[in-house]
Amino acid sequence: MKTLTKLMVLVLSLGSLITQQGSELKNVETSLEEVRRIARGKLIFTEVLKNDEVKFAFDKAELTSEAKAKLDEFVQKLIELDRGLYLEIQGHTDNTGPESWNITLGRMRAEAVRDYLYKQYHLPLHRMEVISLGSSTPIADNSSRERRAANRRVEILVYE
Repeated sequence: MKTLTKLMVLVLSLGSLITQQGSELKNVETSLEEVRRIARGKLIFTEVLKNDEVKFAFDKAELTSEAKAKLDEFVQKLIELDRGLYLEIQGHTDNTGPESWNITLGRMRAEAVRDYLYKQYHLPLHRMEVISLGSSTPIADNSSRERRAANRRVEILVYE
């Protein structure tokens, strides 16, 4: 009985320690996000590559000629600003398919944009961050083909 009591106390202590560590980890994650936000600077503008304009093929990440033309216009805006900028390139998808694939597909599309900006215009890679939000931040509900298409997009957030 004494051993069982000691074991229960040990388990409770371990549980308390894990809870405390989890809370501290959450605080660290919150602090890291705050540092990232500050490091990015002030949001100047957002460019959205919408699927109805750039035509990402179903389950594909290749940039079409329409997408490249839109990116060429975007780069002209950056040139006109003539200052040091930081780009956050976000890939978004509709909710079709498993979320794990949507995260991968969103990342592939965002990486295609980043790679084009780097190869075509030599924008420094250290000034661009690629993230995928998958289907987590829709701009339309996913109830129809047209509305799902609106959610398939790449957003470029420009910070100074």
